[in-house]
Amino acid sequence: MRGGVRMSTVMTVRDALNRAIAAEMRRDPRVFIYGIDVADHKRIFGSSRGLVEEFGPDRCFSTPLSEDAMTGFGLGAALNGLRPIHVHMRVDFMILAMNQITNMLASFSYGAGGFKVPIVIRAVVGRGWGQSWQHSKTLHSWFAHVPGLKVVMPARARDARDMMIAAIRDDNPVVCIEHRWLYDVPGEVPDEIDPNALSGCRVVREGTDATVVAVSWMVVEALKAAEVLEKHGVSLEVVDIRSIAPYDGDTVAASVRKTGHAIVADYDWVHCGFGAEVATGIYEQCMGALRSPVTRLGFAEAHCPCTRPLENAYYANAIDIIRAVEKKLDRAEIDLTGEEFYSYEKKFKGPF
Repeated sequence: MRGGVRMSTVMTVRDALNRAIAAEMRRDPRVFIYGIDVADHKRIFGSSRGLVEEFGPDRCFSTPLSEDAMTGFGLGAALNGLRPIHVHMRVDFMILAMNQITNMLASFSYGAGGFKVPIVIRAVVGRGWGQSWQHSKTLHSWFAHVPGLKVVMPARARDARDMMIAAIRDDNPVVCIEHRWLYDVPGEVPDEIDPNALSGCRVVREGTDATVVAVSWMVVEALKAAEVLEKHGVSLEVVDIRSIAPYDGDTVAASVRKTGHAIVADYDWVHCGFGAEVATGIYEQCMGALRSPVTRLGFAEAHCPCTRPLENAYYANAIDIIRAVEKKLDRAEIDLTGEEFYSYEKKFKGPF
């Protein structure tokens, strides 16, 4: 705020994360960042750029390839008064550290009489252009299932900044799941920091005809679908989940009561996924207001294929959302051949 005017800066999600981490490392000497390739020339898709130069190798360093050991090291550091940020290049390989995450980090405070465990785990997800089944999972429902873990999935630059700062300052383990395609999406980031960033959904587009409840990259797909549908007289409301645990079901319910239709666009497998939790909450809170059953979208029930055409078919996208809305509203299928859909081949210029 300058002279009574609210100020903001346009930056990408990558830069928002980088600036948040650097600011917290300057503010608090107990904060450090580590993990596989954190200090190498690529710097985790650029998100840890400049940190080793400013803070030195004692506070920004790469580690050997041992997910279990790295996570246990972070737990020990947190219990001894430090505030570690542990980076996993891919969430797929966090599976190797599940004992440390679910049996140790998540439950240590409960089992040891209230010890603080201030650790942030950053995990990268997203499409990998032919990297297939071992680099394409998301698994946020796994972590959200376990009491003691906070799980966030920011889709906008302002949320990436605020959630990272809040996560570093929190005295509990926080898993921050970041989609690699979102790193390039720009958005306005206000000067003011949201003190309640680790909870609450956000309505990122107002609408009246149907609600899309979206997770991570699916927020981008939902906003693109809303843009196309608007040209055809359909008003789509888009709710960005942001926080998986804790989950804000009240904001979702308020939106669905207004529109009467709900589509849950998750970034994971549909079967036993987080979308089922969202859908159940909608039924519990909105049964009398629903004008159609809740629709769930997500990954195809298969392992992610390697080839580009099959990979494109594997992931739900804006077209799937549009088709789901058409069915709910009993509308004729929109001819999308003339619509200007962005190309997955090019660097995405986001709507935020």
